[in-house]
Amino acid sequence: MFIGALFALAAGLMWGLVFIAPLMLPEYPAALLSFARYLAFGVIAVPLSWFDRARLAQFTRSDWTEALKLSTVGNLLYYLCLAAAIQRAGGPLPTMIIGTLPVVIAISSNLRDAKRDGRLPWRKLATSLALIGIGIALVNHVEIDHLRAQNHADIGSYVWGALLAIGALICWTWYPIRNADWLRAHPDRSPRTWATAQGLATLPMAFLGYAGFWIWNSVSGQAFSMPLGPTPALFVGLMLAIGLLASWLGTMCWNEASQRLPTTLAGQLIVFETLAALAYAFILRGALPASATLAGVTLLLAGVMWALRAKPVPLVAKS
Repeated sequence: MFIGALFALAAGLMWGLVFIAPLMLPEYPAALLSFARYLAFGVIAVPLSWFDRARLAQFTRSDWTEALKLSTVGNLLYYLCLAAAIQRAGGPLPTMIIGTLPVVIAISSNLRDAKRDGRLPWRKLATSLALIGIGIALVNHVEIDHLRAQNHADIGSYVWGALLAIGALICWTWYPIRNADWLRAHPDRSPRTWATAQGLATLPMAFLGYAGFWIWNSVSGQAFSMPLGPTPALFVGLMLAIGLLASWLGTMCWNEASQRLPTTLAGQLIVFETLAALAYAFILRGALPASATLAGVTLLLAGVMWALRAKPVPLVAKS
């Protein structure tokens, strides 16, 4: 379990990088960022698949179908919602909304996987939810004040950003639970190979999405310059870095954690991603977080740590 927690920490530190790309490339449409990130992931997975060719050859059609589903929801759709949310609402609020994943996944897994992993006490989960809710409210208050202080404030866009972040939350509540199902059902399979398989499954969808966006951009007469936009070197460098570190290596580390830890516990360790993303966002902003933001982050941490204290209780089979 300790090694599993270390893998979850490594995954969180790398996944935090995906939150800063939309801030560093604000002029790039969210759809293009999503397709480009996973196009890079797929391209990187192709040479890596050579080292796993024997294991990949053992995958059945149902395995590839599952990889395709996971890639569609947990990769493309999730990052499309997240990137759009960050560009509309800034970095901190979407990060905090995604930061509720630990408890949301714990609750979902508690309802769904209690027979397999045991059940967490609902009372402790309720306390965690309350702490996290107050933390998000504090950060939300600070970000709205920050937005209103700007001349080009757009509250409507901010609200849309929050809704899109909730969409990303739903996608990534489904993904780790479904991903853990496959990994727990196939303990003999390599988490590295499964990460590579998801990259290969993502590649054709990302390629078609990127090509489709290019065609739409040309037909609709958009001012955006395809194929690489106004800052091609930064764009390509960021996408390749995120494709390697966050998508492939981060997924591999998360698979290692998911194979070692109960889903309820692994889900709560996604808090590492939230902390990394918040740190990166404020470094990029070049400012220290406000005291209310720090208080909100503290409450988020307290809520997750409170949930971590709860141990799954095996269900007693009825006679």
